[in-house]
Formats: sequence, structure tokens, C-alpha cells
Amino acid sequence: MKKRITKVIALLAALMLLAGCGSAPADNTDIRVGSLKGPTSIGIIQMIHNAEGSRYQFTMETQADVLLASVVAGDLDIALVPANVASVLYNKTSGGVSVIDINTLGVLYMVSGDSSIKLISDLAGRTVYTTGAGTTPEYVLRYLLDQYGLSDRVDIEFKSEAAEVAAVLAQDPGAVGLLPQPFVTAAMAQNDALSIVLDMTAEWNALNNGSQLVTGVTVVRSDFLKEHPTAVAAFLKDHAASAEFVNSDTETASEYVAEAGIIEKAPVAKKAIPYCNIVCISGSEMKSALSGYLQALYDQDPKSVGGSLPADDFYADVK
Repeated sequence: MKKRITKVIALLAALMLLAGCGSAPADNTDIRVGSLKGPTSIGIIQMIHNAEGSRYQFTMETQADVLLASVVAGDLDIALVPANVASVLYNKTSGGVSVIDINTLGVLYMVSGDSSIKLISDLAGRTVYTTGAGTTPEYVLRYLLDQYGLSDRVDIEFKSEAAEVAAVLAQDPGAVGLLPQPFVTAAMAQNDALSIVLDMTAEWNALNNGSQLVTGVTVVRSDFLKEHPTAVAAFLKDHAASAEFVNSDTETASEYVAEAGIIEKAPVAKKAIPYCNIVCISGSEMKSALSGYLQALYDQDPKSVGGSLPADDFYADVK
């Protein structure tokens, strides 16, 4: 009898040991997530909508500087920020953040009432009105003009906000404006003479240089990633599911987007989402696309990425 009991105890112990070796312990720690009011928040809209009762605490800001300060202060664990800003933050914190995915590809488009513009070369001799002096729109525009040999043949006039560019286009439909989504869709909704004449993402991809036009990425505090790798992996999985939801059920997603105040009206959101290039790209594909994009910015102006390109530890392969 004693031998039988001993065997049963030994068997149970072995099963418990195997069970322990077979899976990592769950990490249900709360995760504080910050994002910008715009396309970079659209990919996590399902998570935001279902946030009540979940592990996630979401904060949405209108300025990237506010998000950066919160990450540096340790008040946010994960943040969705412009791609070049992530590199700046990495340099500013001496590697204190890691990127875990690309959440948005290109969202920039040339808008005009002049349908004769079909190629980027058709911009020669024209003035392009845009926003974002010293930020992503300017870097992307100047890079493309340089690559296509148009740097000295196109004038750039900066406006302080997208509404001013839309106002120029309203007064002169033949003018050309470079705008990000959802402002493109909003401007076209207010002026049916306007249309998208050039897709900056397509123009970038046509260069076929191995990089991609990247708008937004998701970063995590490196210390948080080290302490809670399974929690970050769970976030990445939820993010991928949310991005897939946005692209497959645009109607419901647009209602969530309007509900969250990212885009005021659901019908506008529904039209804009397909042009926002919402993705969740991680791993080696992320590193290839993002490093190539940051290299292009660095070659143009090192300050755009924080003075130097991030080292390999910037690119986290979360699984």
C-alpha cells in the first residue's frame, strides 16, 4: 500500500513539474498605453473600445512631446509615436525604449483639383503647400523630391495647420497640397473639386530601395519589457488583432474612431481608414522597413532621428 501511495505521489510530482516547464507564468500586470490623436491610434481602437475591465489604461494626446515626457518619466509603459520620434527618444534616453512594431505606414497624399498631375515629375515648376516644417511631412517630401531630381524645381510653402492648406485648395483648386489622413478625406468632403493625385507611399515604394514609408511605431520602455516580457507579448497579440479588425470591419471601426474623438464623424472615418495604412508589423520585417526609413531621414538630416541611428537593441523581437 505504501509503495502504491509513493508511486502516485511521484507521478503527481512529475506531472506538476512537466506542467511548470511547459508554460511561462501569466503576467497580468496593468499596462499604461499612450497614443496620438490620429492614424496611429486607429490601429488600437478595438482595444480602446474594450478597455474597461481590461489590463490596459489608455491615454490619448495631441502632441508627441507630451507622450515623450510621460515615457521618460515612467508614467507610460507603451507609446505609439511617429517613427522618427521613436529614434529621437531612444537616443535621448540612451536606449531606454525599444520598438516592438510598426503601426502605421504612409498616410501622406498630394491633393489637388488639377487632374493633369499623374506623376511626381508633374510637380516641376509648382508650389506644394503643406504643414509640418521640421517634421515627417517635410522630411518625406524633401526626400522624394531629391530622389526624383526635383529638389530645385518645386517650391514648398509651409502652413501652420492642415486647415490652412485646405483653405488654399478651396480658393484655388489648381493648387497642390500635401496632407496626411484624415485631413485628406475631410478636405475632399468639403470640396468635391479635389482628389488624391499622388500617393506618397506609392512614390516611395517605386524607388525600390528596400525601405518603406513608415508613419507610426509602437515603443515600450526597455525596463518594462525586461520585467514583463509576456505582458508585452500579449499586448502585441492584441494590437495585431485590433489592426486586423480595423481593416476587415471598417464600418464598426469608424464608429469606434468617432466615439473616441480621433475623427469627429464616423462617415469621414470610414472613408479615411482604407487610406491610413493601418498595420501591425513586427520582428525582422519591422526592422528592415523601419531601419531603411530612418536611414533615409538620417541621410537628409541627422537631427530628424536624434543625431544618430539606433543600435540593434532598438528593434525588439517580441514573441
